[in-house]
Amino acid sequence: MSLHPDKRPRVHVLASAETSALVLYGLLDVLGSVGAIYSEVTTGNPGEPLFSVKVAAENRDPFRCFGHVIVEPDEALADIESTDIAIVCDMYQPIDRPPFGLYRAETAWLRRMYEGGALVASVCSGSLILAEAGLLDGMETAGHWCYAQTFRDYYPKVVMREDLALCCAGPDERIITTGAVSAWQDLALYLIARFCGHEHAVQTANIYLFSEHAEGQLPYVVSTPRIQSTDAAVRDAQIWIADNYATHNPVGKLAHKIGLSQRNFTRRFRAATGITPLEYVQLIRVEEAKQLLETGRLSIEDAGYAVGYDDPTSFGRLFKRRTGLTPAAYRRKFATLTAINIPAQTKPDFSQLSTRTR
Repeated sequence: MSLHPDKRPRVHVLASAETSALVLYGLLDVLGSVGAIYSEVTTGNPGEPLFSVKVAAENRDPFRCFGHVIVEPDEALADIESTDIAIVCDMYQPIDRPPFGLYRAETAWLRRMYEGGALVASVCSGSLILAEAGLLDGMETAGHWCYAQTFRDYYPKVVMREDLALCCAGPDERIITTGAVSAWQDLALYLIARFCGHEHAVQTANIYLFSEHAEGQLPYVVSTPRIQSTDAAVRDAQIWIADNYATHNPVGKLAHKIGLSQRNFTRRFRAATGITPLEYVQLIRVEEAKQLLETGRLSIEDAGYAVGYDDPTSFGRLFKRRTGLTPAAYRRKFATLTAINIPAQTKPDFSQLSTRTR
């Protein structure tokens, strides 16, 4: 990859009206400060920025991004002949609607930059734009976990890794995709380490109190499969499972209730949902157990028993497979939020809200 004559890697951050200001301006601030801010904070003498960072958009007309925050692009896509790093910010898209044909100028520009040797990266839903550009065909990608089904339905040539916070793909690993919105920090640290060296990445992490999502996205994934509308029997089964997930042998009882053999019920359920009834029950049980552990009020053994597992070892093994963390580690990760002391008169009332799985 040949660098710009001033020797600094050129970074173009691609934004649109669907981009969040958090990602756009977070990347601009952090990447634009590498090489300068650490020296200023520690010695009082600012250094020289190591990246040249600019905002790119379809044209240079100012616009308001998500949250009604003003964006003034530095360059229009048609005027950018080449770059070293092209980053697609998050571009919000409903989970049941792929961005077919919505970003023609952006996808054409991304293909052109990649073919010219640039490293192409994305944050959160930005990986959908890379998929739309055809750059992810036959490859793995990260992206927000809520788009896993969207990739399966509309981009079957792409392997969506909802467990990863950051994924490197393609020849010479020139395609870097990241998970949910806050994973822009992982991307920033990765790019700094790759282009400027490990020391600068560590210094940046120290200045901004960044830490990588080393455990990936699994601990954060909320598994709430969509209720089916194509098969009434499966829809009724999903509703029944949501209310009876802790029942002993729920799959056998449900097949009997519906009047199908367990084999036929399993085949029909998988055809409609993509997973077996047993996997579905496990998914719902783990989701409920997560909520119990987040409060920190039950022991791990009691939480497992409450969702239908008499054997703590089996419960722990399944929980880790689904979340990437042991029940104890999961509780430590999230229980600190529950422990925050909020004055009683200011606490929000969530009593009327249903659980995630109902």
